Parts: sequence; C-alpha cells; structure tokens
Amino acid sequence: KKQAEKAVHQKKEQSKTKCRKARRRHINLVAEFNHRQRKNIWLETHIWHAKRFHMVKKWGYCLGNSPTEKSYRACYRAMTKHCLLQDLSYYCCLELKGKENELLKQLARICSIDTGLTFQEACCLSGRFEGSLYLYRADRYPEDMLGPVTFIWKLRDGSENRQLWIWVHPALKQDILRELKAIFQCTEPEEMCITEPVTTLVQEEKQVEVVTSLGNKRKKEDKEGEKAVPAKKIIGDGTRDPFQSYSWISQTTGIAISDRSMEILRYRLIGPLSHSVLTETLKAASVQTV
Repeated sequence: KKQAEKAVHQKKEQSKTKCRKARRRHINLVAEFNHRQRKNIWLETHIWHAKRFHMVKKWGYCLGNSPTEKSYRACYRAMTKHCLLQDLSYYCCLELKGKENELLKQLARICSIDTGLTFQEACCLSGRFEGSLYLYRADRYPEDMLGPVTFIWKLRDGSENRQLWIWVHPALKQDILRELKAIFQCTEPEEMCITEPVTTLVQEEKQVEVVTSLGNKRKKEDKEGEKAVPAKKIIGDGTRDPFQSYSWISQTTGIAISDRSMEILRYRLIGPLSHSVLTETLKAASVQTV
C-alpha cells in the first residue's frame, strides 16, 4: 500500500512539468547548461557543434568529433576556395612573465637548435610571428621528449620584461607545466582562488530549485526573478580543478607562470580567403592616450 501511494505521489509530481516556453527562458537555460558542465567543459561554440556533430568527451572537454551529415565536400571546397574555421580553444595556454634574459636562459634548457627554431629566434622573439618547437625535459635532449608546442611573444614595450604565451595540447599540459615550474623555481602560488565564484553541486541544486519556483510565477514577476537570481558561469577548464591555484611566482628568478586555459580563445582559419575574412571582421581600435 505504501509503495502504491508513493508511486501515485511521484506520478503527480512528474506531471507538473513546465511548458517549453518556460523551459527555454534564458535563466533556466543558463542554470541547466552550467549544471551539465560540471564534468566536461563546453567551448563557446558548443551549441553550434552539438546540433551538427557527434560529440565526444576528451581531456575534460566536450568536443565535436565527426559531422552528422556528409559535409566533407563542403569542408574541402571551403579549404581550397573559401575559408574554413576551426575552434581550437580547448588547447591550453601557459603565460610566462619576467625578464627576457632570464626567460631565454631557462627555456634554452628544454629545447634544442638541432630540432629547428627555438624561443630566441629573431623573427619569433620580435613578436611578429608564431613559432613551433618540441620540448624536452631540462637538460635531457634528445631523450625524454614532452611534446610539440606553439608559442608567441608579446611585442616589446621598451622594458626588459617580456610576456610569452605557450600553447600546448591538454594531454601534455600537466607535464609541461610541471617542467616549467621546476626550471623557473616557481613554487609559491601567486593567486590561490579564482576571481569569480564557482557553483558547487549543492549550490547548483538550490539554484535550480529557485529557478523552478520562479518559472511558476507570472510573466511580470519573471523579470524581477531574473534580477534576484544572477546566473553564475563556471570558471576554469577541463584540465584544472577550479579550486586549485592557477598562477605561480618565483622569489629567486622573478618569473611568473599563469594558466590561461579557456581565458584566451583560439581559432584557426584555413583557405585562400582567410585574410579577407579577418580584414572584414576585425576593425582596428582607436587608442586614446591621456
């Protein structure tokens, strides 16, 4: 009898589903999307890819693997005659700040001129071109290879301090980050927590309950409810715990290492019209000096 009453009670509760218009409200969608990103982080183009690709979960991200329809000819046509865009934002970005001489001195220990370009190549050091090379463990070349990376220097501003961005595959990030922290002696975390709050599982459940209660109100009261319950965005990436430190500094060398994964977006344009697309899309900002 208790089981029958329990089943009837559950059936009544399940029948109280909101209409599609209520489910598609902005505040409900944000809470649902954040709840679904607890284990696998979405790229900013996730919704577009999810409608057209078979999605896979790799390296802590949810990525598009293969298209749901036969679009190989269209992609080939775009690569040869037009422009094809790829979202590479799942690649991890490691930022290095410090004196140029100290950066080049320690970075020379994890690469070799025998493999090609290095961090101190003139064309790359100026910041005008992006370079690529293979990293090894410190003073272990040609053994113990870590993997391929790409890098780009920030343009010089007249001081001896420089800024370097290294892009690595998420599968190689932890090994390369550990090696960089070792050669630069970065042991003390510069920042222990993230700048924006992260919703935990309990907070997400409470937020969903509040959103559900707001959805049952009238349309005039929904606008006030959206202001009362701000939607929180998950900060972090699939290769790092959101509660771990993401910036380290060395007291001896003065070098600072920061993990900028999912903070800097990265896109790749392939095709003869790539430059035309960039020039028509991006506009130079007017810099005003005080």
